[in-house]
Amino acid sequence: GTDVKNLCCTPLKSKISLLHFCVFVFTFLNLHLSEVSFFPLLFFSVKLWASAFGGEIKSISAKYSGSQLLQKKYKEFEKSVRVEEIDGVKLVKNLAVRMEEMFRRKAEATRRLVEAAEEAHHQHEDNPDLQYEYFNAVLINEVDGEGNNVELGGEFILEPNDHFNNLSVNLSLSVVQVPTNMYNKDPDIVNGVYWSEALNKVFVDNFERDPTLIWQYFGSAKGFFRQYPGVKWHPDEHGVIGFDCRNRKWYIQAATSPKDVVILVDVSGSMKGLRLTIARQTVSSILDTLGDDDFFNIIAYNQEIHYVEPCLNGTLVRADRANKDHFREHLDKLFAKGIGLLGEALTEAFTILSDFNQTGRGSVCSQAIMLVTDGATEMYDDVFERYNWPERKVRIFPYLIGRESAFADNLKWMACANKGYFSQISTLADVQENVMRYLHVMSRPKVIDHEHDTVWTEAYVDSALKDKSGPSLMTTVAMPVFSTKNETNQGILLGVVGTDIPLQELMKLIPKHMLGIHGYAFAVTNNGYILTHPDLRPLYQEGQKRRKPNYSSVDLSEVEWEDKDGILRNAMVNRRTGTFSMEVKKTVDRGRRVLKMHNDYYYTDIKGTPFSVGVALSRGHGKYFFRGNVSVEAGLRDLEQPDVALADEWTYCNTEEEHEHRHLTQIQAIKLFMTGRRPHLKCDRELIQEVLFDAVVTAPLEAYWTGLALNKSENSDKGVEIAFLGTRTGLSRTNLFVPADQLSNQDFLTAEDKEGVFNADHFPLWYKRAAEQVPGTFIYSIPFSTALENKSVVLASTAIQLLDDRKSPIVAAVGIQMKLEFFQRKFWTACRQCTALDGKCSISCDNEDINCYLIDNNGFILVTEEQSQTGLFFGEVEGAVMNKLLQMGSFKRITLYDYQALCREYAGSSDSARMLSDPFSVVKWLLTELVMSRGKTMMVPCDTEYPAFVSERTIKETTGNIDCEGCIRSFVIQQIPSSNLFMVVVDNKCDCSSAPPVTMDPIEIMYILSKRNIDSLKCDRLKFQKDRKKPESCHPFHPEENAMECGSATRLSSPLTAALLPLIIATISR
Repeated sequence: GTDVKNLCCTPLKSKISLLHFCVFVFTFLNLHLSEVSFFPLLFFSVKLWASAFGGEIKSISAKYSGSQLLQKKYKEFEKSVRVEEIDGVKLVKNLAVRMEEMFRRKAEATRRLVEAAEEAHHQHEDNPDLQYEYFNAVLINEVDGEGNNVELGGEFILEPNDHFNNLSVNLSLSVVQVPTNMYNKDPDIVNGVYWSEALNKVFVDNFERDPTLIWQYFGSAKGFFRQYPGVKWHPDEHGVIGFDCRNRKWYIQAATSPKDVVILVDVSGSMKGLRLTIARQTVSSILDTLGDDDFFNIIAYNQEIHYVEPCLNGTLVRADRANKDHFREHLDKLFAKGIGLLGEALTEAFTILSDFNQTGRGSVCSQAIMLVTDGATEMYDDVFERYNWPERKVRIFPYLIGRESAFADNLKWMACANKGYFSQISTLADVQENVMRYLHVMSRPKVIDHEHDTVWTEAYVDSALKDKSGPSLMTTVAMPVFSTKNETNQGILLGVVGTDIPLQELMKLIPKHMLGIHGYAFAVTNNGYILTHPDLRPLYQEGQKRRKPNYSSVDLSEVEWEDKDGILRNAMVNRRTGTFSMEVKKTVDRGRRVLKMHNDYYYTDIKGTPFSVGVALSRGHGKYFFRGNVSVEAGLRDLEQPDVALADEWTYCNTEEEHEHRHLTQIQAIKLFMTGRRPHLKCDRELIQEVLFDAVVTAPLEAYWTGLALNKSENSDKGVEIAFLGTRTGLSRTNLFVPADQLSNQDFLTAEDKEGVFNADHFPLWYKRAAEQVPGTFIYSIPFSTALENKSVVLASTAIQLLDDRKSPIVAAVGIQMKLEFFQRKFWTACRQCTALDGKCSISCDNEDINCYLIDNNGFILVTEEQSQTGLFFGEVEGAVMNKLLQMGSFKRITLYDYQALCREYAGSSDSARMLSDPFSVVKWLLTELVMSRGKTMMVPCDTEYPAFVSERTIKETTGNIDCEGCIRSFVIQQIPSSNLFMVVVDNKCDCSSAPPVTMDPIEIMYILSKRNIDSLKCDRLKFQKDRKKPESCHPFHPEENAMECGSATRLSSPLTAALLPLIIATISR
């Protein structure tokens, strides 16, 4: 036809290279005769369309973003700036020192509370008749039917406070919470509340000294909880507050030393019915008191020994949440029959503890046997003499189930003869209080040694104190409080004090500007659990309140999963200082896109804590930083312009350490500091100097954008809505070309758009992606968050390099937000062009015989004739074509793993087939707690594998043919110049709809195994233990303990006292 003739006769005009001609001939020979004139024309038309659209859209993007002007301005300073390679070792050591100082201040505040509490108790004499009105956290400001304040609920002033995220609090007084199952006016509680009122002054003083403090508290061994600042507590829908401070990790860790525990459960015939129910609840409550530094096993006994988990015969496992929940499931399978042979069960328990202790794999500290039974016919002194006397290193804690006391003397004798404690539990309501008593006995050695060990918890979510992004992650520093009165040899634990530390405060210490665009800092505990990491996802979904059940025990190996051998993890757990390197795949944009890079890791320990900190720097531009210099006057002038903002979560000046500075914005604080008016402000002078430099260099963009906005001939259809830029120092500038209320996406560049702004742990998404593009090219995308809500916009951004080599830092990124409709219109206009001399085009994207798509380098559709397909992955729409592109190498499939995923499972189905491919992932595989119900299904933690797709940069254009059951479907793919976009045109005459789609759906990692192999794998994973660093402090027993303080239900009878006395005398004489 005319178009073909024109193409053949005007080679210069169409710029057909030899390569293009070869592709043309090859394609021509592979087509049906009926397509001879059509497909070659299509190939060259697509090239023309791509070139026309690329030129048009780059012109718009460059013009409105001001990218060339900004590049020019930075180039003007090229010779005056100094480029430096970042010293990762020095960086991480300095960060560790800053974190150590912050943690030390919190520990000092806690120590002041300990001293005040012990002094107040020492001065107090218990009065069983004491009457004292205190502020009960639930009853404050409550009134009765007549409008009068209820008892223990007087008027309590509460005011919103921004430091506590606008929660209404009282900064002068604390409140007291008493568990629902306890009496508010019990004499022990009233006396404890009375003397602990002395802590109010210290609470206030601590907050005055360190305004970054949040919750401070005292958890009493009697059960009440004193909290500062005062805040009102609200019961659940059943009128109950289930909180008991003595069950919290911070309390248990501070009160006791790490321990190895064997729980013996009597399942003889006499334990049927209610007794077995109480026994199960007792064991479950004991499990609640065990933490990640403890190890345990459960043995059921009658005339035989039954390990509750048979594969753990003769060993102990760590008391992490997954293992405890796994054992709880098995408790429901216990049933009572036969007779109870306690002697054999005790022998087995002693043997396990001895053997396991010798391996060095357990706590290597305290040891205990918890005996849950309805009686013992003898004292089994022969067993104790053989395995536990005279050292008595294993404590015995008998729990007598039921109201009968016939065997109480024997069981109490066992406790007293083995430094334990006897309790009798008659009802389910008695379980909690009686179980908690063993903690006080285990704490005696600490009390007598007067060792106020400082403990730190794993990360956990404080649901009460939440910011805009949801509940806040915390760690707690806690210390035990002891009685200093004369009875100290009895080892009286008064309680535990603690203060919470928001991990956001840790993040503020991180010099983000020194970590580069993709760099980040992270911290782990002595057990390898993540304290803070940008890839930790503790909530079900972003913005929701509910926590994943295993969120506080996510291992470092589950986010840095490329570290297959655990080299990085184990080095940090063992508190070493060093470096490590590996290739990584980092996901962005809600996990849908992937960036491949090489990371260098630097790590060291945080002294005075069980934590280690690490820094990851990406090679290339991420390892370099540059320093520029401008006058303070010029910098401050340009910094104070209305279009300038600084990263909310970066710390330029610490305005929170002094109350007088809390009202200051970062820009106000910088000005006061740099002009010398507030020299005592703690500011990062180096960062501020670079911010001032960036403010000066980027200042001309304000006038440039304003000029465009004022020019009525420009942007007449308001297609471009926003221009924006960000720099390596967290400085950003924005300019609106349309009124704010007319923006298609009003969340962009706001706190609601978490990935689109500078954050404590990441640069904006548009900045990160632009940095990985070829310099001078723009990257285009439809934000997923907005596509789902039909806020139709396209973002375009490009990176600004300082120098023209690989070592050049990326100094800034600029971009625009435009309407999707405007962007698509430019595309369709370009696709109607042709080379016909008469202007009559025989082919365009309007033809029904072809489908035209515009996709990005990750395969997501930006433009298509079917609007509903916008934002979808191309493989879901054109599965056959996507498969062919993967086969040809135009796109690559990259396999990714998510070890924090949730999978839908039918309720009641066995999870025995749900297996994980990585031994580190036993946590989720064993965890069966119901997370979320949807009819007959539930969401449970799992591991998944899923694909991401990336275009091959070296392939700019190609064609392909697909055999679709009797017909050939042809397509052309052509890169859009200076962009991350590709135009794909598909021949529509051949139907390939039977081809399966290519999706990005995650697949749960499973094994298909026989029952025997499943059980074997299950057992191996239960036994598997990752490296961990044992706590340094250990107080297993003390020779001065008062062993006669060993039971609550009955007094020892005279014959038993006589039997026990020689043993005690012999022990004391040693």
